[in-house]
Amino acid sequence: MKALIFNGALERRSQSTSGTISLYLEEKLKEYGIESTVFNLDESGIPLFDITLTRTPKGAEIMNSLFREADIHFWLAPLYHGSIPGVMKNCIDWLEISSKSNPPYLTDKTIGLICWGDGVQAMQGINTMDAIAKSLRAWPLPFNVPITRNLLFTESNSYQISQTYKSKLDLLVQIAATKTVASNPLVNKLS
Repeated sequence: MKALIFNGALERRSQSTSGTISLYLEEKLKEYGIESTVFNLDESGIPLFDITLTRTPKGAEIMNSLFREADIHFWLAPLYHGSIPGVMKNCIDWLEISSKSNPPYLTDKTIGLICWGDGVQAMQGINTMDAIAKSLRAWPLPFNVPITRNLLFTESNSYQISQTYKSKLDLLVQIAATKTVASNPLVNKLS
């Protein structure tokens, strides 16, 4: 099984929120024996989506291959002005080049959604990604992780994920890796 961690932020700092979450997800996926790839938008070379181009840009071809080869995805996005970053949506729009493939888009891919914001509005980003994933024929997981940014990290270390969010991210990975929810004791604990 292959996993894709889609970093929808343009954070270039070595210790960014998206980088810290991506690293944590990679480590958890390894525990399940799942190979993962992190797709960073800032390194992708994805141009603005343009259906009039006669040739598909190389970055868009690579992105399509990675997205379509992965069995499970984890989409990470900061909340910007009530939604996901435009650059993330632009990247996803390039999946249109797979519309004639069999199967098209992200048919039957499983997608875990993670969004963080400075307030308590991160669910708006989750809802946006959920709608996009469904329109691409994917299956968003029934559990997702909206994050209040100032509660994500421990008080003693601004780059160490708090136990509350570790538990939530662990559950998201467990559901994606095993496709089960009911047998997990964390479900009742987090409810």
